[in-house]
Amino acid sequence: MKPIYIDYLNALDIDALAMTDGEIIAAVETGLVAQGNGQTVIEPRVHLEPDPSFHGHFNVLRGYVAPLDTAGVKIVGDYVDNYLHGLPSEFGILNLFDPRTGTPRAILDATVITDMRTGAVTAIGAKHLARKNSKVLAHIGARGTAYWNVRLLDHLFDFDEIRVHSRRPESRDGFAAQLSADLGKTVTAIADWKSCIEGADIVVEASRLPEPQPLLKTEWIKPGALVVPYGTMSAVELSLTDIMQKMVVDDWGQCKGGKFGSLRAHVETGRLSEKTLHAELGQIAAGLKAGRENDSETILFWHRGLSLSDIALGKAMLAKAQAQGIGQRLRFA
Repeated sequence: MKPIYIDYLNALDIDALAMTDGEIIAAVETGLVAQGNGQTVIEPRVHLEPDPSFHGHFNVLRGYVAPLDTAGVKIVGDYVDNYLHGLPSEFGILNLFDPRTGTPRAILDATVITDMRTGAVTAIGAKHLARKNSKVLAHIGARGTAYWNVRLLDHLFDFDEIRVHSRRPESRDGFAAQLSADLGKTVTAIADWKSCIEGADIVVEASRLPEPQPLLKTEWIKPGALVVPYGTMSAVELSLTDIMQKMVVDDWGQCKGGKFGSLRAHVETGRLSEKTLHAELGQIAAGLKAGRENDSETILFWHRGLSLSDIALGKAMLAKAQAQGIGQRLRFA
């Protein structure tokens, strides 16, 4: 057997790549288009909860993207109390494989990949589903994915006003300060949900609730807005789906089942079903179904997180790393 090597990119390598906003969005949209065209295999994520007292769990995401000739598995831990230890809430590893032989190709730190690809899916959803002249963004939550939500959304829309809220004052104030510095514009920390959300053109809910609690009220949503809820535990009222002209998800197979998800109760009560679902985002990205068709539509986009996005972004990072001589090669066999 000839020698087998694995490309390895750690967190420092990925930082050195300096992926641009445009590169991140383009890579992730490649995976979504492949999904829309039926060129992928997505296995619904599975969870490992070692002990409820640890306040966290692992997600295992698996997929195959035919146009990229790559299969992948990502394991990511999601621990809500990690901030108490000075750690990010999520750590992840992405493994990429040759889909024809199973030969391992690469191992990548997936912590920032998870954050980047989540932000990219939020941004691509808004690209197709928000009003083109959206100028006010409201963002609930300040965890790792939140930064890339705001950054990549602003890359596409160049907002006049960005409001952010999270439960802890030091969290929301620090988040607003970091974004203000990086985006070169004022980002305002808001102390309550209502003041943050009312009148916003795009509302992203990425809260970190220990259990479901309807903190996002339907009456606060501006007609014609795009609402993107994706907290692990639901923070939205059951009535939220009643005001929507279109409901879009990233993958119905993942959204219709499982323990976690911001619209779990809406699926269980039949408010969100195959009958009421407008489309998966990949179908819209591939041009097979319509996105927003007029400025009066109020639209909801729920994404659980796709292995395809991890694989597509990981593959793009590998290509850039190889071109720039970044990373390491590990002997596997």
